[in-house]
Amino acid sequence: MSEHIRAQVLSIAESWIGTPYRHQGSTKGVGCDCLGLVRGIWRELYGRDPELPGPYARDWAERNGEERLMNAAIRHFGPSIPISEGTPGDLVLFRWRPDCAAKHAGILCAGRHFIHAYEQATVVRSALVPSWRRRIAGTFRFPDR
Repeated sequence: MSEHIRAQVLSIAESWIGTPYRHQGSTKGVGCDCLGLVRGIWRELYGRDPELPGPYARDWAERNGEERLMNAAIRHFGPSIPISEGTPGDLVLFRWRPDCAAKHAGILCAGRHFIHAYEQATVVRSALVPSWRRRIAGTFRFPDR
């Protein structure tokens, strides 16, 4: 990913901070969930959604264990990179337990932080503390245009 794309991803992600959490939302200032945040950033960068996810329940990853989020990330971003190579502006996916599908997404920031839609709150910048780091399922670079 070029420095230009990385800077754009961070700027766009920061502009979403304070957007209320809304399940299945993807509109800046109105409401989004973690997937909606990533879709909104993608739209601002590339002019379209990567794909429409269709309706999904809050417990979709627990019900069938299908790696829908991980598979979509691989389709649109390419293979995962090691978190040790992650840089600000990269997409990071999380899984709550090792035996569960990846279910949460955010954007890496400087200083061991990430931006994400926090359920029942807003889009926030959070510290990537050990409890978050151990749940990382994959790290991805936004593609060049």
